[in-house]
Amino acid sequence: MSARRWGQDAGWWLLILPAFLLMTAFYIAPIAQVLAISFTEPSPGLGNYERLFTSESVQRVIITTLRICTITTALALLLGYVLAYRIALASESARRWWILAVLVPLWISVLVRAFAWVTLLRRQGLVNNALMDTGIISEPLQLVWNEFGIIVGMVHYMVPYAVLPLLASMREIDPRLLAAARGLGAPRFTIFRRIFLPLSLPGLIAAGVLVFIFSLGFYITPAILGGGKTLMVAEWIGLQILDLIRWGLGTMMATVLVVAILATLAIFSRLVDLRRVFGSGA
Repeated sequence: MSARRWGQDAGWWLLILPAFLLMTAFYIAPIAQVLAISFTEPSPGLGNYERLFTSESVQRVIITTLRICTITTALALLLGYVLAYRIALASESARRWWILAVLVPLWISVLVRAFAWVTLLRRQGLVNNALMDTGIISEPLQLVWNEFGIIVGMVHYMVPYAVLPLLASMREIDPRLLAAARGLGAPRFTIFRRIFLPLSLPGLIAAGVLVFIFSLGFYITPAILGGGKTLMVAEWIGLQILDLIRWGLGTMMATVLVVAILATLAIFSRLVDLRRVFGSGA
């Protein structure tokens, strides 16, 4: 019996061995190398990590990234919740068109979308021209190549990622609960506040985790819409490694970014079962 059990275990290990080797070669090993470089370049020790507490430029990049990611997450959740709520309560035929409208932006290159926002938000762009033609402003506003432009582009990119977990959570809410509340005379806002919102909270948390983690690693959108004037972590890492050849500083910040993502997942996993809200649990 033990020999049969051993044979079954060996068979399972042989099945997962190729995936394990691929993950080790293309994921674990590079991360370990990045971690090693952060402690050894330009000299062995914790000198690179000391910059987290002593360098104003490093601290400014981290604070800027956290601020932009927090604002992006809040706006994406607000817009995504409204859109998911509308889709969840729509008819079956209308729901398909709404979902298609949400998914279509995901098929467009992030580079194309970033340049489209530059065209819309620049001083001679459509937005400034429309505001000046209507008399709302007398001179063009600086809407791009700053934090505002970055947030606009990131929110536009992240709204679909907020909608999908929210919609999955809202679709699990039994509509008979809402009908019963209406039958008992509850106002629409009370039904939303006392029933719908609490039941959709796991999806809201899942969407917040997803949007915030994705936002931490944004590179192309901040690089284009920020114009090099507002640096986020990913762009700062690229600058250190590719332009300034400071591998130690770049890998240090990359390590901090990975740790921040893992810490975010760990914190939110305490609040809600992430396996369930992301669809991998029973």
